Amino acid sequence: MTDEQEPLNPNGGSGQPSYSSGVTPSLADTGVYHREDEKLLQGRSRSLYAMSENVDTFFNSREDTNMRMSAGGSGNGNAPRSYSVSANGQVSYQTPLQMGRSELYENLPFVAVPGMQKKERNLSKAFASFAAELDVLEADQLNLKATHKHLSSKEKEDYRKSANLLLLEELEADRNVVTVPLIFAVIAASTSQFLVGYNTGVMNAPESVVFPGHSTASWSAAVAAFAVGGPFGANFAGTLADSRGRRGALMIVIWTFLLGGLIQTFAMNMLAIIIARCTLGLASGLSSVLVPIYLGEMAPPTLRGTLGTISQFALVIGILVADLLAFPFATESGWRLLFVVTPILSGLQLLCSPFLLESPRWILGRDPKSRKARFIIKRLRGLRYEQEIETEVTHFVAASQVQHVDTDDSVDSSNAAVAMFRDKSVQRLVVCAIILQLAQQLCGINAVFYYSTMFFDGVIDNPLVGTTIVGAVNVVATWVALLLMDSCGRKTLILWSSGGMFFSCVAIVLSLLGYFNNMVALGAVNAYVSFFEIGLGPIPWLIVAEMFDAKYVASAMSVSGQVNWSCNFIIGLVFPYMNKYLGPYSFAPFALVLLGTFVFASIWLPETRGTTPEELQTDLVQRKSTVVFHNIDIEGNYNADLGGEWRMALEQLREEEEEAENRT
Repeated sequence: MTDEQEPLNPNGGSGQPSYSSGVTPSLADTGVYHREDEKLLQGRSRSLYAMSENVDTFFNSREDTNMRMSAGGSGNGNAPRSYSVSANGQVSYQTPLQMGRSELYENLPFVAVPGMQKKERNLSKAFASFAAELDVLEADQLNLKATHKHLSSKEKEDYRKSANLLLLEELEADRNVVTVPLIFAVIAASTSQFLVGYNTGVMNAPESVVFPGHSTASWSAAVAAFAVGGPFGANFAGTLADSRGRRGALMIVIWTFLLGGLIQTFAMNMLAIIIARCTLGLASGLSSVLVPIYLGEMAPPTLRGTLGTISQFALVIGILVADLLAFPFATESGWRLLFVVTPILSGLQLLCSPFLLESPRWILGRDPKSRKARFIIKRLRGLRYEQEIETEVTHFVAASQVQHVDTDDSVDSSNAAVAMFRDKSVQRLVVCAIILQLAQQLCGINAVFYYSTMFFDGVIDNPLVGTTIVGAVNVVATWVALLLMDSCGRKTLILWSSGGMFFSCVAIVLSLLGYFNNMVALGAVNAYVSFFEIGLGPIPWLIVAEMFDAKYVASAMSVSGQVNWSCNFIIGLVFPYMNKYLGPYSFAPFALVLLGTFVFASIWLPETRGTTPEELQTDLVQRKSTVVFHNIDIEGNYNADLGGEWRMALEQLREEEEEAENRT
């Protein structure tokens, strides 16, 4: 557990403080770690010791403590505790693993966004390499003090590799800890995203069978109404989450889906359909903001990208399921069965709601001493001991402070957005984020998901087949995009995406003009969707999570969501008229938008920086250059923690056996 108020000797030592040979990171001209000059180390040690005279008891060195341990006088039997001292004399007691998890908490935003796995892994690699280097530096100093010789290059490399691999394995162990409460959170949140996708595509097929004889205006209004509620939901989601809690806000989303689904299922006319679609859009706008926040705050840092990917797959699978169910139910007698899926799934979510937990971060933000938050963390992380729980609480609180935006009124989330727009260091990123959101919708992708059946009418014999193929390609392309995001730069993917979609639009127009057969048009639409999913689909959201400071991520996502939903509404409303009056040239405006996006990305969009292990490692060294680390013994701390856990487990087992004997 980290305790920065009372620096006490954890080894039970007494008498005069003994200052251990600390190590501090530094940068060579090449940006690679190196052992500091001995005089510089001694100078920093003397300076730091002078600043820390007010500390009651200072830790003993690694070798002194090991001698006491071997003699049986270690007090609590633990290995020497690692700690760090900042330039102002503040002492932080954390093991290397705890330091690494703290870095992950502070540098990864509390949102679950698909594609963040790369940054999560790179951060883990960067810190593992950083800590392993500190371990080698300290071991070299101790060896020099004991034998008057430095470690050989081979010994250093072996030491470095062993420590690096061990710490990296421990940092990524959270990926394997999936508890029942976290599973229920994922199921509830992913179901909401599934309903977003389902209601995006459900109006595609039944146009001709839902209240036959309706006008083009009434149907386009019903489709576009979905995007009318969306911006309002995205705008109020943050305020709702702050006032009602993440779980409370998610419950409102579920009830809103249920209400909209019931109105749509039992609608008596097109006006009721429009009202229902607006209600469902409101729920979808809320969900698009709340689900990433809820999952991001419930999951450990190394799982946030994975959970974001799951929610994204839930959305695209929802679109595909809507297309598949249209085959049996897109009829004059069965169209209500298409709409009843939404209230049924919402009802199942309500049945699961007693198992949903509140976000511990939200509770700790209101009361850092909350016992309820500690109980939730214990269940979420599968922890058993109070010390582990308090360490996790420390990570939550410290990360929340780092990611907090200072405003005149911290309660008003709009002030955070204003602060973001005024910060000149991120203004270019804000402009890029907004333009990419404009491009994502104005490229016409939702014209395909809303109206592909209308578009394919006359192009192929059964428009539903074309629509379903597009939905299936969308799911596969989402999976391919995840593979590409691990190996390609974000700017590169945007260029390939916008360029590929541009040529697909050209092929679609030429096919509709008769230069190619109709199968080319079908293939071009699928290529158009595939290129969308590798770039313009995920990158506008991912770039927010990767390129903005963690404290601005929530504000940037809120602004992006409102822009996205507003453009979504425009496309949903005007495409039927574009298809009617432009005919074969209906995709030409989208081609112009894509051409402009390609030019913008190639000239002004910055490539993602600061996300490779080397860049993150360099940044870590610079941030920690004034901190001196002590007892960075990764293997020793690991073995000590493991031994301590066994001792606690055996002690608990013995107590349970004694209680059982007393009862009998």
